[in-house]
Amino acid sequence: MTDSAPTSALPQPDPQVSADADVARIVESARRLGVELDEADTIQWLAAIAAVPDDDVSVDDASGTFGHRVAMLDFSPRDLARFRQIGTVVKLTGPADITEGALALSGSAAQSKIQSFPGDADYFQRFNIKAPTRDDASAILASSLKAKILEFAHGGWFQFLEAKLGTMKSGTPISWKLTDIQAGVITTPDGEVRWEDAARDPGWVKADWVVTDSTRGVLSNASNVIDVTWESPTGDIVPLDGYLDTYFQEVYLDAEDLPTFAKVVHHVSTDALDDYVTSLEGEVRKYLTKHLNYGKAAKRMYNVFRLSGRHLDAAFVRELFDEPSTILYQVWSLIVTLDNATQPGSAIPIEDVRAQADALVLDVVNALDGPAETEIVGALQRLSRTLEGQSTGEQRSAEVAGAQAEVVNLVNTFYRDRLVAMPSIKEYIDQMQAEPAAH
Repeated sequence: MTDSAPTSALPQPDPQVSADADVARIVESARRLGVELDEADTIQWLAAIAAVPDDDVSVDDASGTFGHRVAMLDFSPRDLARFRQIGTVVKLTGPADITEGALALSGSAAQSKIQSFPGDADYFQRFNIKAPTRDDASAILASSLKAKILEFAHGGWFQFLEAKLGTMKSGTPISWKLTDIQAGVITTPDGEVRWEDAARDPGWVKADWVVTDSTRGVLSNASNVIDVTWESPTGDIVPLDGYLDTYFQEVYLDAEDLPTFAKVVHHVSTDALDDYVTSLEGEVRKYLTKHLNYGKAAKRMYNVFRLSGRHLDAAFVRELFDEPSTILYQVWSLIVTLDNATQPGSAIPIEDVRAQADALVLDVVNALDGPAETEIVGALQRLSRTLEGQSTGEQRSAEVAGAQAEVVNLVNTFYRDRLVAMPSIKEYIDQMQAEPAAH
């Protein structure tokens, strides 16, 4: 690409990259934790991320994927066929003559080179609608999304969970279950809302499914966050939610979608990178304070560090996600799946959740040693036993909820201990946790 996408104000090459002493320091910190950090590979990655090419979008001709050049450094096409298959379920489509889209992986799914055990199958899609008016574009969004959900409500290997469309007066997204979408109306604290009216102020558009992951033999949550834009007859691109999303963490699955991508992101703000990092730090702060989850915080810290020039810290966190111990991150996916399976009316087989919990116990046994293994395996086994009395679609009992909380607390401690072992990261965490109290 040339000038079809904005050139981000990426940080200049890190002067620490060539500092052997600094690299040796993070290697030693990793070794103290039992993390096998390859010094040569670390130096190679640091050099690659510090090199700033003329273009910030990279295309991989071999796999037919593309994305921001930093995101592409962490992507491996090894699971591409699986992600493209799930993409057939989650991708929003509409009338071919007036709609166009570009589907991407996001989150840990887009970092498959370093994330040995990614969490959910997270997608992001740009969905551009060509229409005479904004109201026409909103109507097309409403009809296209409803048709997609009804067509893929359930199948042999997938089940729709919910969609978010529309915004309440409080600013909270409106969540729609399948029955609500079929009825075309939902009751909210603001009163009844029609599906078509919700699309006029769509806010954060998202659709969630549970899919059977035949590769790993477990259930997986699959979601698609959809950035909807209206292309007016004059060629202006207008985001229906008022904000055009950035593209720094996405890997797009089809190079043929590059023209659509380029046309839309050409309108992204020149301050997009700074805004994106600020937004990520808000999420880091949330997961370090109000919704304590050091695993989720670490994943977002990695993206903050690699995009803001803290490359040595990024290299350390990057290695944490390429360790056998990161199988523990699958605990979060198990917890979400458990939550979904124990909602009244759910058709997700509780037997599959039990099998997933049992398999995770074996994986943890193979990955960990010492007291951490003993504690976490014990907690997982207790959680698995509590599931024996559960039925599909039955609300979680207090016993299940208690066992679930125990597992979450142990995994939190596991990730925290590794993050704070790096002094510069500990200082960052301390600052994040102190800021809310200072305001």
